[in-house]
Amino acid sequence: MARESMADGLMRTKPIERLRQDADGSGHTLERTLGPWSLIGLGIGAIIGAGLFSLTGIAAAENAGPAVVISFAIAAVGCALAGMCYSELASMIPVSGSAYTYAYATMGEFVAWIIGWDLVLEYAVGAATVSVSWSKYVATLLQDWGIALPARLLHSPFETVQLADG
Repeated sequence: MARESMADGLMRTKPIERLRQDADGSGHTLERTLGPWSLIGLGIGAIIGAGLFSLTGIAAAENAGPAVVISFAIAAVGCALAGMCYSELASMIPVSGSAYTYAYATMGEFVAWIIGWDLVLEYAVGAATVSVSWSKYVATLLQDWGIALPARLLHSPFETVQLADG
């Protein structure tokens, strides 16, 4: 029996039939209870995200103005193409795991590992970005209500803030 080289191990793929067998044999398959409209709504929410609701006003006011509509139309085309790619992959590889599983079946274990960790980083950075945006909205709302927050709470640790106490 020949020993597998490291390069072969990194580029090893898992056949789609084996993925299906592993999913069926584990007894931990997901029950399919979502209808078409639920899936469409879930897909749109996953592709667009919460940044649409928190960053639109800032982009229109500070940078693009009315042209922000054109940028959203271009982004909508990109989101539609990404959604079609995911629907094609989900119909070819009908097991849970998303982009990691699709990459493992088609491009290899190392690429799937990179994609998996990239998704973790993407979700963390996305959540942090939306959190910063929403916190600015909440701070503005509180200031409009006459509630003053300390400057230390209104800025990130990386921003220089001139405080009254030095």
